[in-house]
Amino acid sequence: MATFILLTKLSSERLGTPPKRREAIGRKWFETVKKKCPEVKWIAHYGLLGPFDFMDIYEAPNEEVAAKVSLITMSQGAVKAESWTAIPYKQYIKITKKV
Repeated sequence: MATFILLTKLSSERLGTPPKRREAIGRKWFETVKKKCPEVKWIAHYGLLGPFDFMDIYEAPNEEVAAKVSLITMSQGAVKAESWTAIPYKQYIKITKKV
């Protein structure tokens, strides 16, 4: 399985919702992703200070599943969602030595 990073930016309207409602929105998003992408293994979830609001680290079998995670995120009210491929450092070093 490949590792992916999902960066999410919520609308100011979503961020302005009361905390309990925001938590419910997050749970609904998570349940939708789990239902539509059961093969995804979640590693970590972080709130961020910066241009994005949240970062999720997860494993998925391929880019198609990672794209589904991003598309579900956008359909649930995110104004921006980016999925990045993450390569473990030791593997990255092996690749650079071949270049």
